[in-house]
Amino acid sequence: MSLRDRVAIAGIGCTPYSKDSGVSTLTLATRAIMAALEDAGLPPDALDGLATHRVGDSVLPALVAQSLGVRDPRYFLDQFGGGSVSHAVVGQAALAVDAGIADYVVCYRALNARSEFRMGGTGRPLVDAVETQYQAPYGYFVPPQQFAMAARAHMDRYGTTEAQLGHVAVGQRANAALNERAMMRTPFDLDDYLASRPVVEPFRLLDCCLETDGAVAILLTTRERARDLAKQPVSISGAAWGGGQTLFSNQQPDTTTTSAANLAPRLFEMAGVGPRDVDVAQLYDCFTYSVIVQLEDYGFCPKGEGGPFVESGATRLDGSIPVNTHGGFLSEGYVHGLNHVFECVSQLRGEAGARQVAGAEVGLSTAQPGYVSGNASALVLRRAE
Repeated sequence: MSLRDRVAIAGIGCTPYSKDSGVSTLTLATRAIMAALEDAGLPPDALDGLATHRVGDSVLPALVAQSLGVRDPRYFLDQFGGGSVSHAVVGQAALAVDAGIADYVVCYRALNARSEFRMGGTGRPLVDAVETQYQAPYGYFVPPQQFAMAARAHMDRYGTTEAQLGHVAVGQRANAALNERAMMRTPFDLDDYLASRPVVEPFRLLDCCLETDGAVAILLTTRERARDLAKQPVSISGAAWGGGQTLFSNQQPDTTTTSAANLAPRLFEMAGVGPRDVDVAQLYDCFTYSVIVQLEDYGFCPKGEGGPFVESGATRLDGSIPVNTHGGFLSEGYVHGLNHVFECVSQLRGEAGARQVAGAEVGLSTAQPGYVSGNASALVLRRAE
C-alpha cells in the first residue's frame, strides 16, 4: 500500500541555532517539540508517539515523553545514526501514523554539537566499521577527510572545479542573509570563498557545515486530522530510505555516485512525480560537494554536470530549482537533517518570507546521500489541498 499523501506534517518547531545553547539536549528537545505543538494548535497530552535519531549525543524518547507529561506513548523510535537516517525517521513515523499505531507522532533531533559532543572529537571510541582499523592509525577518520576524497574523485573524473564548489557556498550564504534563523548571514563572494583557509583539500572552511547547538521537531498526523489543525498541512507524498554500501566498500568502487542514485527512483515513483516537478529542494549539505553530487543522483542534471549546473545559477532562489533556500547546513546551522524538513514545510506553506519561492507546491528534502554510513533517506513533500 502506498504511503502517498496519507500522512501530513501538521506542525514544525525549532530552537535558536547557536554555538553555545547553555542548556541540556533534553531542554532543547522539549522546547522544539512544544514549538511544533503550538504551531499545530495542540496540547502536549495529544502526543502519543516520539521518534528521534542520535549517535550518543542526545536524549532518548522515554525521557522526553516524561518531561512532556506523555504517560504512555504508543509508538517510539530511537534510531542510531547521524544525518543519513534523519528522513528515514520521519518516514518510519509516518508508517506508524498511517497504520493507526499512533495519532500524533513528533520527530525530533536535539544536540549540543558545538558546545558539547563535537563530531570527530577525541576521547571516545572510534566508529565501529571494519575499515576504521585501516584508517585510524593514519589519522583518517573524520567526515571532512572522507567527503574530500569523494569530491576529489569527482573533480578528477568530471572536471568539477573548486570555484564550482564555491558557487554552492556563495549561493547558500545569500539565502541565509534572508533567514533570521541562520547563524551566518554575512554575504561573501567567490573571491572571499577562495581566500578562506584550507581544511582538507579540496575543502576550505566555507565548504564545511556549521557545528551547531539546537533542536528541530516535526509533528505528524493523518492528512484528515491535519486539516482541522491550525496550519496549512503539508503531506508526505514520498518517503524512501536504503543503501548499505559505505564509501569504502569494494562493492561501491565508484565514489562519484552515491546511494541516493538507487533511492531516487523509488522515492519519485511513490510520490508520483519526477525531478522536473520539484519546485524547491533542500539537499543535505554537510559539505558543498554533497549538493553537487545529489543534483546529479536525484536527476536534476546529468551525471558529471552538477558543478556547471550550480555555476549556471540554476540553484539560486530565482533559478530553475532553488536549493537550500534557508542557507542550509553551511550557513543556517547543522541539525543533522531535520532543519531541511522544517524549511521545506515553510516553503510549501508560503511562510518563508523574503526567501519564499513563488508558487512552491512540491518539495524534496534529503538526508546524507550514503557516504561514510552507506545509508541515505529522503522525502517528497506536497502542499496539501
